[in-house]
Amino acid sequence: MRRMIMTAAMALPFVFGAAHAEDTLKIGYIDPLSGGGASVGEGGLKTFQYLADQLNAKGGILGHKIEIVPMDNKTNPQESLVQAQKAVDAGIHYITQGNGSSVAAALEDFVTKNNSRNPGKEVLYFNYAAVDPSLTNDKCSYWHFRWDASSDIKMEALTSYMKGQQSIKKVYLINQDYSFGQSVRSDARKMLGAKRPDIEIVGDELHPLLKVTDFSPYIAKIKASGADSVVTGNWGQDFALLLKAAADAGLKVNWYTYYAGGAGGPTAIKQTGLDHQVFQITEGFANSGNKAAEEFEKDFRAKVGLSLWYPRAVNEMRMFKAAAEKANSIEPVKVAAALEDMKSEVHDGGEGLMRKDDHQFFQPIYISSFGTLADKAKEPFDEENTGWGWHLISKIDTQNTMVPTTCKMKRP
Repeated sequence: MRRMIMTAAMALPFVFGAAHAEDTLKIGYIDPLSGGGASVGEGGLKTFQYLADQLNAKGGILGHKIEIVPMDNKTNPQESLVQAQKAVDAGIHYITQGNGSSVAAALEDFVTKNNSRNPGKEVLYFNYAAVDPSLTNDKCSYWHFRWDASSDIKMEALTSYMKGQQSIKKVYLINQDYSFGQSVRSDARKMLGAKRPDIEIVGDELHPLLKVTDFSPYIAKIKASGADSVVTGNWGQDFALLLKAAADAGLKVNWYTYYAGGAGGPTAIKQTGLDHQVFQITEGFANSGNKAAEEFEKDFRAKVGLSLWYPRAVNEMRMFKAAAEKANSIEPVKVAAALEDMKSEVHDGGEGLMRKDDHQFFQPIYISSFGTLADKAKEPFDEENTGWGWHLISKIDTQNTMVPTTCKMKRP
């Protein structure tokens, strides 16, 4: 009897350990935590960890504690596949990623193949920032959901604003040489050509992704071109270093961007002295005017020490919880079905929709400019201790952001 009791006692930690593991809902965060994309990857990781803590404080998802598992992909598609397989081997059924559409394409293909080969062990891929339009068009997958606006949605809104700026005469395009950067350049050419055929494209440059340490040769070309405006999808160090080189060269043009608000961007803009000459299109920003988002921002900055770069990550995690509760399950197949055509109040206010046809999320999007803030009561947040912040220029409502899709989705 004593031997039986001792054996049972020794087994208890393993039993409780297994139960604890089953009660934990793990999300594999596959993004750069080293290399040129590390600054944005680390910021994203801290964001998801903060959001997990928020949900866990309220009971998690259906009683399951959420754990964010960091998985460094070095912004490399092949390394991302290695990390995705590690996630599967560890029994992780949810992965999230955002930095790099070439990575996103590899992960989308991975989960599609994995799930067809392993019924009952499906994995869902939540995309919070990779915006190549092909991901929800010809490459679309039932197992992929995107919470950021695709690059063509963003460019449609950005060029509609630029259309009304009669001072724009000559535009220079500079982008990272991979699928996303290539889509930005092609969309800009096509949409500006249709809306403002009088605008001259005086330069169209692609450069290696996260490899350039000195952008002065590129800035010299922009300066020599006579451009009055630059359009770029650059993110991470490729934006910060680009603007730093512009500051060093004294280049004074307007910048139309996707990711100027990322790590190092605001500091670089302030150094150029371009007061409200750098524009960004996003799904939200600190000074949007939404009171609930403002309170969130205050707490986030106090606890994380960063600005919230990814309101879309907030939408992702909140909708994950809502979908699981709707399905009364954390099984990926049931959560995916619940997410289709789900409507949700978004972080900065207004209603968003996860379109069933292609799993593209539609939401209000904003154009803002960066510079001095005239009314600190209405615009309380600066960025990176520069004293400058983002100011609302234009808001595009959800129904006006929708674009058609060519997706022909295969459902399980």
